[in-house]
Amino acid sequence: MSAPRVLAIVLAGGEGKRLMPLTEERAKPAVPFGGIYRLIDFALSNIVNSGYLKIVVLTQYKSHSLDRHIAKTWRMSTLLGNYVAPVPAQQRVGKRWYLGSADAIFQSLNLIHDERPDVVVIVGADNIYRMDFSQMVDQHVASGLPLTVAAIRQPLSLADQLGVVQAHPTQPGKIGAFLEKPTDAVGLADSPDEVLASMGNYVMDADALIEAVTKDSADPDSKHDMGGSIVPWFVDQQAAGYYDFGDNDVPGSTPRDRAYWRDVGTIDAYYEANQDLIAVTPVFNLYNDHWPLYAGNPNLPPAKFVYGNRERLGHAMDSLVSPGVIVSGGEVVGSIISPGTKVNSWSSVRDSVILDNVDVGRNATVSRAIVDKNVRIEEGAQVGVDAERDRERGFTVTESGITVVPKGTRVTR
Repeated sequence: MSAPRVLAIVLAGGEGKRLMPLTEERAKPAVPFGGIYRLIDFALSNIVNSGYLKIVVLTQYKSHSLDRHIAKTWRMSTLLGNYVAPVPAQQRVGKRWYLGSADAIFQSLNLIHDERPDVVVIVGADNIYRMDFSQMVDQHVASGLPLTVAAIRQPLSLADQLGVVQAHPTQPGKIGAFLEKPTDAVGLADSPDEVLASMGNYVMDADALIEAVTKDSADPDSKHDMGGSIVPWFVDQQAAGYYDFGDNDVPGSTPRDRAYWRDVGTIDAYYEANQDLIAVTPVFNLYNDHWPLYAGNPNLPPAKFVYGNRERLGHAMDSLVSPGVIVSGGEVVGSIISPGTKVNSWSSVRDSVILDNVDVGRNATVSRAIVDKNVRIEEGAQVGVDAERDRERGFTVTESGITVVPKGTRVTR
């Protein structure tokens, strides 16, 4: 039996309100992460590494930086008919924007009609994980079901925050019920303290997808959402299966980062996911060259560390330092430093995420902060030291004490 023709659709139109102010001027999938990446790079890397090279990215909200990143980074072999194509909301079926993820696909059905795939892989654009989608596609085809939902094991205590997949009692691999944020969820038979939660990734037969989103578009009471509308529709017909993410075997994965998945939907989750990268044995390993993460070449010189005397030592520890960074007599500890940033003499950056082209002035202090692009921190200024002072300056401070400095800000003493 020949391999199915596969089209991948990346849903990248999310506004990401809970990530403000990082999403004030960019779509959530375009938010920088881990120094040199954007959030969307993880979904696209997974798809490409899985062997699927025909990819459309459905965009909508403040998509310029996202479109530019895809155009500059994700260029495939046109000779072989491969592509990563950003597709904005086109209003092909009426004068309206996307009403939800299912409506985004409905309004873009011309892409499926043009490509004529057998199977469509549908993924979100803003989670951190590694996954071989070909293994999920193989299970989907073998099941004979029109829809397969990727599911990840999560603590039972979090069930009321998740879309919970309940296995069919007598038919292995089939979904018996799909519960949205249940308060009375029951644990798994082989792990009573866990539930299976939807990851927002799906594999569908193309004809079934076309039928489902077309019917959904005509329902005025629908949420027009893949998870909130389409999945329950298939489950009600006993026509949906699930794929346990824990069974996914990614080449080069370690026991510690196997089955790692992080939803970076909030500032605190975004900060913690960045911190997962810098342990001696990282919780999420960027250095797995068997399943590479693609980000494009920033075309910058190597990072540089200057001044080597005891009182003025340019150094970094337990940190990721990107190309184009200059640490000039300052210290960097437990932090992610993005391209083009300069850390000047006698300054200190600790437990922070610094995005591109930030200038940390002499004797400045940055602690437990996220600093967006093109920020100038003046000599002697402090960020993340005094929460009340940070709030007075208009900075976001989370409940856990993470300060966020918006893009282009000038931070004074």
